[in-house]
Amino acid sequence: MGLRSLLIILLTLLIPATGLAQESGIPAVTLTTDPDGTQNYSVTIQILALMTMLTFLPAVVMMMTSFTRIVIVFAILRQALGLQQTPSNQILVGLALFLTFFIMTPVLERVNSEAVQPYLESELSTFQAVQAAAEPFRSFMLAQTRESDIELFVRISGKGDIESPEALPFSILVPAFVTSELKTAFQIGFMLFIPFLVIDLVVASVLMAMGMMMLSPVIISLPFKIMLFVLVDGWAMVIGTIAASFGT
Repeated sequence: MGLRSLLIILLTLLIPATGLAQESGIPAVTLTTDPDGTQNYSVTIQILALMTMLTFLPAVVMMMTSFTRIVIVFAILRQALGLQQTPSNQILVGLALFLTFFIMTPVLERVNSEAVQPYLESELSTFQAVQAAAEPFRSFMLAQTRESDIELFVRISGKGDIESPEALPFSILVPAFVTSELKTAFQIGFMLFIPFLVIDLVVASVLMAMGMMMLSPVIISLPFKIMLFVLVDGWAMVIGTIAASFGT
């Protein structure tokens, strides 16, 4: 009986809304042709497309920006220090996100000046604005991607007729960029691991020489690693190194 009453209430609410939409005559899909031959969809369809694109925003941030390299380096650094939950994942991701905005500022400024503002001023159509917005990201990713990674995915895709790197489709450029970012992040993480590994070896050797076999070296080395990291201003050095690795 409760389900039947709920269906009646829903039908009562939907019927007037449908009639109002029919009376107002708001077109759901309209396609207009500009004098230069380009075509634009109605505002309702553009808003729908924009809302759909927003669902891909996390993937764009992770796969087409500096976020991947930064968050991996931070995770390796925390592991090298021997800290399991400090700083927490939320802090590391938040710091990586804001550092990504800082590094990507020149790219975002180009997107705003070359795509967003001309589109808002009706100087570019929707598709032209999307193409213009893609070019700054393409330039950024090409500058950070190794040629060997690009050649790998070009060979896998079987597209040997690509004239120049600027003509690479995003289906090849994005995975090549991510692969190159992973390699760079692990290289930086390896360099960060070395001094902390030396401290672990020294502490373990001292404890073994003193006959303290039952005492975990991790407990003794952790304060020394934290002290070393603080004394050398480790966070500033790591963040500065990551930012400099992007050429900013």
